[in-house]
Parts: sequence; C-alpha cells; structure tokens
Amino acid sequence: MNYTDIVNRRKFLRYFGCCTCGLMISSCTTVPITERKQLKIIPESTLNRQAAQIYEKVKKKEKLSDDLNQLEEIKDIGHNIEQAVSEYFDQNNIADPTANFKWEYILVDNKKIKNAWCMPGGKIAVYTGILEVTKNKHGLAAVMGHEIAHAVAKHSVERASRSMAVNLGTQIADIISGGKISGASRTVGVDVAGMLAHFGIMNPFNRKQESEADYLGMIFSSLSGFDIRETTKVWERMKETNKGKEPPEWMSTHPSTSRRIQQISDWIPGVILEYPPIKKI
Repeated sequence: MNYTDIVNRRKFLRYFGCCTCGLMISSCTTVPITERKQLKIIPESTLNRQAAQIYEKVKKKEKLSDDLNQLEEIKDIGHNIEQAVSEYFDQNNIADPTANFKWEYILVDNKKIKNAWCMPGGKIAVYTGILEVTKNKHGLAAVMGHEIAHAVAKHSVERASRSMAVNLGTQIADIISGGKISGASRTVGVDVAGMLAHFGIMNPFNRKQESEADYLGMIFSSLSGFDIRETTKVWERMKETNKGKEPPEWMSTHPSTSRRIQQISDWIPGVILEYPPIKKI
C-alpha cells in the first residue's frame, strides 16, 4: 500500500465518520415516560409496513383459535389499553406514539407456546399457551401491557437502528484493519463481528428494553384500570413453568425471572400512586 492509498483511506474515514456521527446525533430521541435516550435512524413507517406484511403471513400460516369469547376478552383488554395510552399522552400534551398504529388482535391456537407479542404498528398475537399462566384478565393485561409497551417505546426501531450502527462501525473497523475482520470471518467460518456485537452489545441492551417494557407495561395496565399486583403472580407462575429451563442471565436477552419479579414488586407501589386509572374526557 502506497502513501496515496493511506491518505485516501484517512480522508474517506474522516468524511464517513463525520457523516455517521452527525446522523447518530440527529437521530437520538427519548422513550416516552422513562425518557431513556435511544437511537432511531430507521423510519418507523418502514418497520410498520414490514410488520403488517409479516402479520398477514402469520394469520395464514398459524392455526387461529375459534374461541371467540377469549378473543373478545383479548380485544377488550387491548382496546382499554389503547384508549388509556392515547388519553394519557393527550392529557399530558405529549405526542401520541401510537397515533399511526393500526391495532389488530389474533389468538393463535397453540398451547405449547406460552407467549404473546406486539409487532411495530400495533399488530398483536396471543398464544393459547400463555393463558395457562395469565389465569385472569388482570394477568392477561399484564402480559399484553408489556408487549404493547415494546411497540409504544419503539424498541424494534431502536434495535434495527442499533444493528445498523454496529454494522457501520464494523465496516469502518474493517477498513482500518485492512480487511482483517472480514478475513477472519471467512477463515474460521464464523461471523466474528456479529458474534461480538451479539454478546457484547445486543444482550445487555435488550435486557434494558425488557425491563423498560415491564415498567411501561405496568403503567399502561394501571392507567387502563387493571390490577397490576397480578403482574408478580404471572411471573411467579412463569418461573414455575420454566423451572430448570431458564438459561443464565448473561446468556439471555431477558432479565432473569427472579430479578424481574423483584423489580416489578419494587415498582408496583409507585406505579399505583403515580398512574391511577385514567379519567377519560
């Protein structure tokens, strides 16, 4: 490599670095209520559109439950949370993060899967297996509030943006190292950069998102008039269900169930006092 190549590389890195830093700074926002700073460099509309497409595929692929009464309860809980969230932000003169959501709910008939999720844009799925853990409407509201919180806090946008930032950083490092990172990946057949990003960055970050969704979810459930004291009972039942199956916390993208239960127990009194059922105007 000659001197001209070195100079050109330095110029490229300087310009590229300045543009990248400018993009990162201008794209920093905060999560509603918690005010945690987050990176959002990918348009929310893009993820919402992709999520809607995936949601349609899920509806066609999965077996949907014919238990209309249970589905109606899910929708009622969801609508209560929708309205409470929008009303809270409106009453506090805060831009409603769900303004562009197109809410939709499905109940998937699969008792082996104890899960629920909410895609960007308000596309929600509840699996019949989780109903064995939630037990009642307050437990179900706790789970749905948590999943809705992920969407309200734009966690998917944040994760995608962070992934993009990591990829940009990896490319810069690869250029500086003369291609050693990509070379190592090809030699050993392992995505070294991806592995470092996953265990060194993404895991702790995702745990923060999960804890934030726990906290926001309880707020949304409380604003909606549900008894958030049931939240700890839900996680105690989940812990019993997953007994012996939970990985060490450092290997997981989620907080340990024990830590979760303790955090939730600590938050409950404050949430009940600060976020009582909202009075709709």
